[in-house]
Amino acid sequence: MAGSAEVASLEESFRKFAIYGDTKATGQEMNGKNWAKLCKDCKVTDGKSVTSTDVDIVFSKVKGKTARVINYEEFKKALEELAPKRFKDKSKEEAYEAICQLVAGKEPVNVGVTKAKNVGAVERLTDTSKYTGSHKERFDESGKGKGKSGRENIVDTSGYVSAYKNAGTYDSKVKK
Repeated sequence: MAGSAEVASLEESFRKFAIYGDTKATGQEMNGKNWAKLCKDCKVTDGKSVTSTDVDIVFSKVKGKTARVINYEEFKKALEELAPKRFKDKSKEEAYEAICQLVAGKEPVNVGVTKAKNVGAVERLTDTSKYTGSHKERFDESGKGKGKSGRENIVDTSGYVSAYKNAGTYDSKVKK
């Protein structure tokens, strides 16, 4: 069977795929969706000898009757089920070794993840150096927002009229 280093990397792959897409997952159990993703990402499914239907059937076969997930031991049984189907020209042991090598050390791939683009109108609208009027007051020189002080007028409650030029000079003029 597989060597100890290969078993460790196989178990590591199981854990990475088990927690993929689920924030509450512990990595001890894998659901059917993640099993199908593992088979697809690790090229266990080839579309000819092993299809996504075969993967689903094997998952249903190895899991418990009422269970929705498989553990690591059931995962190894599922790989044993798929191995002779995937590698028809090899013996059962050689096929299991080959399928373990496909899975070992792999991790989920994020294919088709949308990335934000900053082009055209978006770039122009987010450039704070081109803002004018009252909108300009919402940002400092570096383009960082000022928060609430940039959105609302902060009232001066010092007691002086807002446009009074000699503010703060009263105490020096009045003799005590």
